[in-house]
Amino acid sequence: MASRYNAITDVDGILVGHHSRLGDGWATGTTVVLCPQGTVGAVDGRGGAPGTRETDLLEPENLVSRVDAICLSGGSAFGLAAADGVMRWLGEHSRGFPVGAQPHEVVPIVPAAVVFDLPRSDWGNRPDAEFGYAATEAATNGPVAQGTVGAGAGTRVGSLKGGVGTASVTVDGFTVGSLAVVNAKGEAVDFGTGRAFAADFEVASEFGAWPQRAGELPLHTGLDDLNTTIGVVAVDAALSKAECRRLAVSAQDGLARSVRPAHSMFDGDTIFALATGDRELSEVEGPFAAQARAAALDRLCEAAADTFARAMVHGVLTATGLPGLPAYRDVWH
Repeated sequence: MASRYNAITDVDGILVGHHSRLGDGWATGTTVVLCPQGTVGAVDGRGGAPGTRETDLLEPENLVSRVDAICLSGGSAFGLAAADGVMRWLGEHSRGFPVGAQPHEVVPIVPAAVVFDLPRSDWGNRPDAEFGYAATEAATNGPVAQGTVGAGAGTRVGSLKGGVGTASVTVDGFTVGSLAVVNAKGEAVDFGTGRAFAADFEVASEFGAWPQRAGELPLHTGLDDLNTTIGVVAVDAALSKAECRRLAVSAQDGLARSVRPAHSMFDGDTIFALATGDRELSEVEGPFAAQARAAALDRLCEAAADTFARAMVHGVLTATGLPGLPAYRDVWH
């Protein structure tokens, strides 16, 4: 079943904030997922053109296991600068990896990933540290704005405008939530029917009625086939870094169900996973404890794939178009 907001913020302690600019030569932005203290993080990257920061740190064998925020941004590699603003905000609040005796002597851990949206803005108009700071300052644990906002302000999915989408579900008493910034080379919609490829993962009629007719179908010119879908999946369970990685791997399956093709050489698809809770996956003890834990993790992984696919659909359905780039709602009625 879906949770309160049907959003990643249904996971206890997760906050989301956006900052974007639209108009006057701008169509880009930044989205920040702010984590509670003690959140374990991991990442999985696919495709041939990633733009990331601090992802090596999340490998299971490396020192730091806990993250303070995830920064998702437009601006291609330039947009990685937005994470500097997230770090500044966290440093001002003494949040980070302790490196000294005083509370403020910390290094905030802020992995980041970016999407390629440069053609939607005038050259030189891209997110910087101020975008990251403003998005973090705006973060709340309430409903999450979707569509052409934050890191989804200038995104594209195949022939259509992309956007930010989110979804959540409860399974075994845990809440799993996903947030996707939809910016894929592939198409997300069957142009013969108007249905999203991931429509079958709908929960409680969340996508609404599918259209009966199409307007003028857009022509995908392929002139800016540099893309990348990025996002976050979170759960309020106690997981190791390796188990978090399995969650991120499974969420990539949700991405692959949503766009065709997925994980191309022109996409740098990157999904982060966050575990915020202290409740163990299984209370089974004895010789079958490991199998019980693995089975419980597998159910969370299935939910991660499904919720990420649903978040992808929401990102497409809620987007509003830009000049020369129609949204789903502009084409199907």
